[in-house]
Amino acid sequence: VRLHSHDVRYGSGSGQQSVTGVAAADDGNTYWRVRGRTAATCERGTPVRCGQAIRLTHLGTGRNLHSHHFASPLSGNQARAAFGEAGEGDYLDDWTVVCSGTYWARDSEVRFQHTSTDVFLSVTGEQYGRPIHGQKEVHGMAASSQNNYWKVMEGIFMQPSEVFKAEQYHAEL
Repeated sequence: VRLHSHDVRYGSGSGQQSVTGVAAADDGNTYWRVRGRTAATCERGTPVRCGQAIRLTHLGTGRNLHSHHFASPLSGNQARAAFGEAGEGDYLDDWTVVCSGTYWARDSEVRFQHTSTDVFLSVTGEQYGRPIHGQKEVHGMAASSQNNYWKVMEGIFMQPSEVFKAEQYHAEL
């Protein structure tokens, strides 16, 4: 499924904007921007390192993927939500990119681990009813599993900066 959000709030728990999983490939509410962690800058085109903390900001609403200790509505695991305004939020919006190698490769699977609670961004087979019928629950799980691998499906990819290319390919002067 694709990570999805829109301006529909949970009816219980935090009451924040819902984050779900959808199968549709043509849904504009599945687009997220990768940004530097809270209070950090991230230059456009700089590769994301495995182990680096980032924020994922929903393009449609400007809210960040967020977590806290509320229970998710369907499974009772840790809830996911979208929080903040215009990309600004708090430290609960920070996620560590868990991948193999040095950098997050565009075609590779990654995991996102919440920096404050250590749970992994995961999806269940459980589906919501109204008003977000058919969308799957996205939540946090303490253990890594096949349900918390994510892959970029489409997007705008920036070429690495010239400084990065020189650092990667130039071993000595």
